[in-house]
Order: sequence, then structure tokens, then C-alpha cells
Amino acid sequence: MAVQYETKAINTGGRNGHVHTDDKAIDTAVIPPAQADSEKGTNPEQLFAAGYASCFNGAFDLILKQHNVRGAEPEVTLTVRLEDDPNPDVESPKLSVDIHAKVKDVVSQEDAEQYLQEAHEFCPYSKATNGNIDANLSVEVEG
Repeated sequence: MAVQYETKAINTGGRNGHVHTDDKAIDTAVIPPAQADSEKGTNPEQLFAAGYASCFNGAFDLILKQHNVRGAEPEVTLTVRLEDDPNPDVESPKLSVDIHAKVKDVVSQEDAEQYLQEAHEFCPYSKATNGNIDANLSVEVEG
């Protein structure tokens, strides 16, 4: 299998430390969510949301183009939640996501929902998390 891209991120200090990529494109403090109002930095959930939203929107745009949809200008808002696991045997938290997309009215609601599902099946982040986190999909066609 050919590798299309590879990158590295290095963290020291875990959730209260520092993270950077090997090329320093990301180079920031990591802070717990509770400290976000008083300190500069990010947390793993924000980094995951940013990566997943960007990857998913790229997949959605590709699927739209494969269906000859032009001018849809997709936008994806991805919400990540760190929540208690409902399984009483598991003490660690789990992630869930809401993936909400907006497209221009060059497609019908039904087609937009189909294309969103196809993007979900194509997106590498969605593939990686399939069966591991709850993902709720929604799409809005704006006039």
C-alpha cells in the first residue's frame, strides 16, 4: 500500500503541555478545556475537530464534484464532545461528533443528504472512527 502523506506530532506534558508538528505548522500549548478562558492554548478535542472538519469538508466537496454539482460551496461544522461512556464497565470518557454541513441550493435536500452520507463513507477520519464514536450527520440546503 502506497503512503500518500505522512506527518508527525510531538507532545510533551499530555493534556497540560505542548504539541508541535515536525514542520512546526502547529506549535502550541495544550491546556485542559477548563483553563481555556484563562490561558492560551488548545486541547486534543479542538485539534481533532479541526482536522476532522477539514478532512470531511474536502471529502464532501469531492463527492459533490463527482456528481457534477458546482457552486454548492460546502461548509462543515464539526462538534466534538468528550462525554461519559454509557457502558457502566468503562470508566474512561468517550468522544461523539455532530457533523453539520451547509450547501447552496444547487442540490435538493434529498441529494444533499445522499452526498453527505457518501462523504462520510469516503472520509478517512470517518473510516477511522467508524463503530468507535457516535456520529450524527445533518445537512442544510441554503437558498
